[in-house]
Amino acid sequence: MCGIVGIVGKSNVNQALYDGLTVLQHRGQDAAGIVTSHDGRLFLRKDNGLVRDVFQQRHMQRLVGHMGIGHVRYPTAGSSSSAEAQPFYVNSPYGITLAHNGNLTNVEQLAKEIYESDLRHVNTNSDSEVLLNVFAHELAQRGKLQPTEEDVFAAVTHVHERCLGGYAVVAMITGYGIVGFRDPNGIRPIVFGQRHTDEGVEYMIASESVSLDVLGFTLIRDLAPGEAVYITEEGKLFTRQCAANPQYAPCIFEHVYLARPDSIMDGISVYKARLRMGEKLADKILRERPDHDIDVVIPVPDTSRTAALPLAYELDVKYREGFIKNRYIGRTFIMPGQQARKKSVKQKLNAIGLEFRKKNVLIVDDSIVRGTTSKKIIQMAREAGARKVYFASASPPVRYPNIYGIDMPAPSELIASGRTIPEIEEELGADWLIYQELDDLIEACREGNENITQFDTSCFSAEYVTGVKEGYLERLQVLRSDQAKSERRNDKNTVLLAS
Repeated sequence: MCGIVGIVGKSNVNQALYDGLTVLQHRGQDAAGIVTSHDGRLFLRKDNGLVRDVFQQRHMQRLVGHMGIGHVRYPTAGSSSSAEAQPFYVNSPYGITLAHNGNLTNVEQLAKEIYESDLRHVNTNSDSEVLLNVFAHELAQRGKLQPTEEDVFAAVTHVHERCLGGYAVVAMITGYGIVGFRDPNGIRPIVFGQRHTDEGVEYMIASESVSLDVLGFTLIRDLAPGEAVYITEEGKLFTRQCAANPQYAPCIFEHVYLARPDSIMDGISVYKARLRMGEKLADKILRERPDHDIDVVIPVPDTSRTAALPLAYELDVKYREGFIKNRYIGRTFIMPGQQARKKSVKQKLNAIGLEFRKKNVLIVDDSIVRGTTSKKIIQMAREAGARKVYFASASPPVRYPNIYGIDMPAPSELIASGRTIPEIEEELGADWLIYQELDDLIEACREGNENITQFDTSCFSAEYVTGVKEGYLERLQVLRSDQAKSERRNDKNTVLLAS
C-alpha cells in the first residue's frame, strides 16, 4: 500500500505535490519523495519519514518545475531503507523517474531478464525499480529521439505483457510528459482529473480521488484496468487501452481499510460501501442472535466508525465513542515488529471507563489481521469495567497473504490462519466474535459499478486473480515474517542487490 501522485501544471507544482502526498499519507508512513522537471533537469528529494518531516523549506525551494511526481511508501517484502524510497530514476532513455503502488509477483524472473537480456543494473530489492527498468527498456526499444504518445503506449503494452501482479504507476519522462497506468486486472487504484487556471488546464494523477478534491481538481475518472494516460509537458492528454484482455478485479481491502472514506474508487463511494458493511453485519447478528443483549456499540477509531454507525442503528442500540485515539502514534498495521505493535496499542488508544462499566459492549473494527491490537483492545474494555465484550469485524477472517502490494504478515502470523472462528474467539479473549460474510462484503462494495463482476478477495479466499506460481507463497512466508524483517533492519551493512 503506497500513494502516488503526478501533476502537469502551468507553474511550479512542488506545493501541489506536497499537499497531494499529505492527503495520501494514510497509504504509507515509511518514506516520501518528490521529483520535478524544469528545463530538462530533474530535482529530487526523498527520504524515510512522513511527508511533513522529509520536506523542509530548503528542499521545497529546490523542487522547481511545472511537472512532477510524488510517492509515499511503506515496505512490503522489501526493507525500510531510505535507498528504497521512491521515485526511482534511470538516465536512459530520456531520463525517467517512476513511483509505484503495488507488487510484482514475477519480480525474480524480471530481475534476471533485466540483467541478462536488457543489460540493466538494479541496485535495490524494490520491485518498483525493476518495473521502472522494464518500462525504460521497452521505451528505448522504440528508438526515437523524441517519444510520442504512440511510443509511450507501446511501452506500457509491453510492460503489461511482461509484468504480473497488481500495480498502479506514475512515471515522468524528462522534458516530455507524465504517464500513468494500471495493471490489467485493475487491482490497485489510480484516478486522474483536471482543473482550470488562468494560465490553462492542469492535470493530476493520483491513487485516490480525495487527493484531487483537496487540490481543487475535478475527477475525470478512474483509469480502467490495463489503461494508460499520457499528459505531455505542454498539457495535451491522451489515453489508450494497453492490455490485451483487461478485466475488473479491484482490491476489496481498499474499501475495507486502506482508502479514505471520502474517496470514490471505480465509481464506488468508499464511505457508502462501509455503511453497507455495517448494515450487512447487523443483519448477520440479528440472524444469529435475535435476542442479543448488546448494550452499546463502540468503534475502534478511525476506519471502523463508518460501519459501526449503521450497525448500531440496525440493532437499535446506543452508539458511543469509547476509545480516544492519540493521533501522534503511527498505525500499528504498518509498524515493524510485533513488540513495537504491542507497545503501541496502549499508547495509541485509551478507554473511557463510563462507556464500558457494567455494560455488554460490542466493539467494531474494520478487520482483524494479526489480532495483536484486537486482543489488547478487548483486554482494555474488560479493565474499563465491561461485563461482556463482543467483537465484530466488518470483513471476513484474514487467512491468507496479500501478494499485490499490501503488507499482510506471513500466514503463520495471521491470527485466523489455521484456526476456526471459536478458536480465534478464545485466542482474542472475546465473549463472542462475529465476522462479516464474504458474499455480504462483496455485495456491499460492488454497488455503484455494474462493470465490476469480481474483486480481488485473496486475503479472505486464497483466490489470486493473476494466479500464483508454485513456491511463491512459501518464499513470501520467509520474506514477510517479523523475524526476517527484523534481520533486514538490523543488517545495516547489507548491500541490497536484486537477483
